[in-house]
Amino acid sequence: MGSSFAATALVVDDDEPLRLLVRVNLELDGFSVREAATLEAADEAVRAERPDVVLLDMHLGGQDSTPLLLRLRSSGIPVAVVTGSADTSQYVGVADAVLAKPFVPASLVDVARRLARVGRV
Repeated sequence: MGSSFAATALVVDDDEPLRLLVRVNLELDGFSVREAATLEAADEAVRAERPDVVLLDMHLGGQDSTPLLLRLRSSGIPVAVVTGSADTSQYVGVADAVLAKPFVPASLVDVARRLARVGRV
């Protein structure tokens, strides 16, 4: 663990305290973290600096994140869906990983690390 793992993660969620929790845990693991609270900000962040992995909430302020998920996947960027949805099965096979809220921070970091490595190969 630590700073030897220098990958970039984009955290897309409209819940600011949750973004902070994810950011802190990823940064403690050596990730460089970018944040976005809207689909538009996420698009801008991806254009500005292609992340190694995206952690994506599927419902941002009432907006469905599926179009962004599909764009990210078609561009080869690994995506972990982080959702409060009761039915997570709809994302299996579309996203690279699915994490239900609430999640264990260590599990989220493990998934992000695994996906970032896949994306960097």
